[in-house]
Amino acid sequence: MGSQSIRERVVDRDGSWGGRRRARRWEWLVRVFPDLAEMSVIDLGGDAGTWTRSAPHPKHVHVVNIDTPPADVPDWITVDTGDACALPERIASGRYDLVFSNSVIEHVGGHERRLRFAESVHRLAPAHWVQTPYRYFPVEPHWIAPGMQFLPVRARAVVARRWPLAHVRSADLRDALTGVLWTELLDRSQMRYYFPDSRLLGERLAGLTKSLIAVRKG
Repeated sequence: MGSQSIRERVVDRDGSWGGRRRARRWEWLVRVFPDLAEMSVIDLGGDAGTWTRSAPHPKHVHVVNIDTPPADVPDWITVDTGDACALPERIASGRYDLVFSNSVIEHVGGHERRLRFAESVHRLAPAHWVQTPYRYFPVEPHWIAPGMQFLPVRARAVVARRWPLAHVRSADLRDALTGVLWTELLDRSQMRYYFPDSRLLGERLAGLTKSLIAVRKG
């Protein structure tokens, strides 16, 4: 069995271990926001598939991502190309019931950009759900590599280049460095700094905190 097949079986497929964890996190979201089906939601950095695969779905979802949007989405989803840290005025001036973001803030590019991201979250809606992998969980979640996040940058790039369970294989060392430098896991103090008025929830696995979720119910 190839390494990508192993990764798919472990984390990527809907029925995988990771897929079941995502499903349980979705159930948690619905418990926290039981009126989700009646809400307008803006998803910063997500994709339409998250919403089409899950139920119940909100009244309307506006997905904003730097990637090219898909051509075909349901009429209750709007997809835009945009930078969540510097939203165009046509998006920044909108008002929603809930801001949702899943595993994005660790990729936006440093402290100043995370501040801008958090400002977007606070401005767009009175409620939010912002999830990020926890820095001190022993397995780095993007490469599924134990302890990788604690290594020096070049060592992390070497791991990223060679580790068989990487989500995307790097073409060369520079490409691996790019992926490593754009991935900066956060801890509790950082999340409390960016979301001081939010409740900080911990998603746990085997008694250890696996991810952090900043929640505000409005």
